[in-house]
Amino acid sequence: MTATATARRRAQLSAGWRDLRTAHPVRILRLLRTGLLAMVCATAVVYLATATQGGQEVTTARHSRTADDQLSDARDAVTTADRALDDATRTGQIELIGPGATFANATARIGTLLTAAAQGNAAGATGRAQFQFVLGKLLICQQLVTTAVSDYPHNGTVGVDSARATLTAPRLRDPDTGRETPGTGGLGASIEDLRHLQSAGLARQRDTGWLDPVQLWGLALAPAVAALALFCATARVLAAHFRRPVGGHLVATLALTLAVTGVSVGLTSWDESRLALHPAAGHPAVMALVLPALVVAGVLNHLAHRPRLAEYRYGRS
Repeated sequence: MTATATARRRAQLSAGWRDLRTAHPVRILRLLRTGLLAMVCATAVVYLATATQGGQEVTTARHSRTADDQLSDARDAVTTADRALDDATRTGQIELIGPGATFANATARIGTLLTAAAQGNAAGATGRAQFQFVLGKLLICQQLVTTAVSDYPHNGTVGVDSARATLTAPRLRDPDTGRETPGTGGLGASIEDLRHLQSAGLARQRDTGWLDPVQLWGLALAPAVAALALFCATARVLAAHFRRPVGGHLVATLALTLAVTGVSVGLTSWDESRLALHPAAGHPAVMALVLPALVVAGVLNHLAHRPRLAEYRYGRS
């Protein structure tokens, strides 16, 4: 049954190709005109998808890069908090007023930065879990400092040293390989682990979807290449059957189609490279130029074929 269906399909394709080869030039020209118009429409669809979806992906990647900057600032705030705690201990301030305003401001800033960075999470569920882990470690550190201050008259610097360890302790190392073990160490080390996780997620964001150069160029060039092939086929039909060269209208149709393809790919690549705050590919001014240009291309395509098609008139049967 499968072999019979395959043979029937091949016979239909062969008959269709034979009919096309023996078709009247006017019929071929109409098909080419329709195909070229379809490629102009496909170019418009690809441009709109690139401008909207690609712009959204650029915005998402920008938020993720902002989150990476915020995590870097949070790591610096950990160092500030540790220095403030050390200064309070050395000067004896911790017995009078606790760790001081600098420590309180630094830890509050860490919490604020972590919360803001979580909005640009680029690592999915793993990233969310890591954010919760780091925020939990920050809370533990604050609680240990509070306990160390209240117990300072009895325990001295023991509690403070323990609290500082939750801030700046280095990662544990594997005794066999000597490599650092992710997920260990103090708050600063955990924030660095989170930064690495987010950086990897950002790299994936910048190489997927419409920001993937292979997908972007492949989808954008497909209508343009098809339009070029249809243009060449039209030129051959005009030369062989109408003894006419390709007119300026048809050349302009192809030029506008290729120009829009270049604009959509070029602007999207430019937006991705700089992670633009306002992507240029979807800017209203650009759309106001590109979309009417494609409408003009469709009109020119019609005008390019009309004189040749008008040379043949068929009476009604």
